[in-house]
Amino acid sequence: MHTHNHPMPVARKENLDTLATTLLLGCCLYWGFQQVLSKATITEVAPLYQAFWRFGLGTVVLLLWCRVRGISLSGAQEPAGAARAGLLAGLLFATEFAALFLAFKYTTASRATIFLYCSPFWVALVLPHFVKSERLNRVQWLGLVCAFFGVLLALSDGWRTDDAAHANAWWGDGLALLAGLGWGLTTCVLRASPLQHVRPEKQLLWQMGVTTLMLPVLSLLLGERWQLDFSAFAWSSLLIQGLIGAFASYLVWMWLLTRYPATRMSVFVFLTPVFTLVVGALWLREPVTATLLAALALVAGGIVLVNRKSGPVKAAA
Repeated sequence: MHTHNHPMPVARKENLDTLATTLLLGCCLYWGFQQVLSKATITEVAPLYQAFWRFGLGTVVLLLWCRVRGISLSGAQEPAGAARAGLLAGLLFATEFAALFLAFKYTTASRATIFLYCSPFWVALVLPHFVKSERLNRVQWLGLVCAFFGVLLALSDGWRTDDAAHANAWWGDGLALLAGLGWGLTTCVLRASPLQHVRPEKQLLWQMGVTTLMLPVLSLLLGERWQLDFSAFAWSSLLIQGLIGAFASYLVWMWLLTRYPATRMSVFVFLTPVFTLVVGALWLREPVTATLLAALALVAGGIVLVNRKSGPVKAAA
C-alpha cells in the first residue's frame, strides 16, 4: 500500500476491481473471525475495557506508522471543517464499538454481526443526498431490500425462543442495530465531509483516537472490572484485535474508501456475517437455524445485486 505525501483527491474508480475485491474479502474473513474472538474473550475481559485495549493499541501503532512513514498529522494543509468532521466521525465510531461490544454480552456473535452489517442500508439512504454519484439504480435498491428482509428474518429467529437465556437477546439485537447505524453514519461523514480530502491515516486516527478517549470513561461508568492478570489466550486476543483489527484491517478499509464507491464496498462486506456464522458455530457452538441460514442467503443475494455494474455515472463525486 503505497501512500505518498501528495494531496488528495486520488483517481476514483466506479466499480470494484480485482485488487479491491481481494482486499475486501481478506478484511471480511478477518472481521468475521474477530467478532467471535471478541465474544470469546468477554468471559475474561469486560466488553468496553476490551474495546479500549483494541483501539488503544491500534492508535499507538498507527502513530508509530505515521512517524516511520513521515506522514504529517498537523492540520495545517487540511480543508476548513476537517477537524469538526473528524471529531464527529470519532464520536460515531466510538458509539458503534461501545454498542457492539455490549451487544456481545446479550446475544451470539453471529446474530450481532448480522445486525451490525445493516450499515449499508444507512449509507444507501443517507449518502446519495450528499454525494450524487453514490445513487443506486433499481436493481441495486432491490438488492438492499433483499438484504433488509434477510435482517428481519434473523430478528424473527431470535424472537421465537422462549427460554430465559434469550430474554436479553432483545438488548443485544438492539445494541447491534445501533452499532450498524453508527458505522453507516461514519461512512457518510468520511465520504461527504471535508474529511474525504484528508489522508486515510489521519481519518483513521480521528476515529480510533476519539474512541480510545471515550471508552475508558464509559467502561468506568458501567462499573467494569479493570485488571491485567489475563490468560495467554486473552493477551493474544487483545494483541490480534489491536494490531490486525484496529490498525491493519481499518487502514486497508480507509484506503479503499478513498478510491472506490462506498455504497458498493459497504454492501460487499455483508459477507462478514457469513464468516462469523461459520466460525461462531465451529468455535463457540453457536446455534445455526434454518431461518438464520435463509436470512444469510437473502443478505448475500442482496450483495450480489448491489454490486451489479451500472451504466456510467453522470455526476462525479
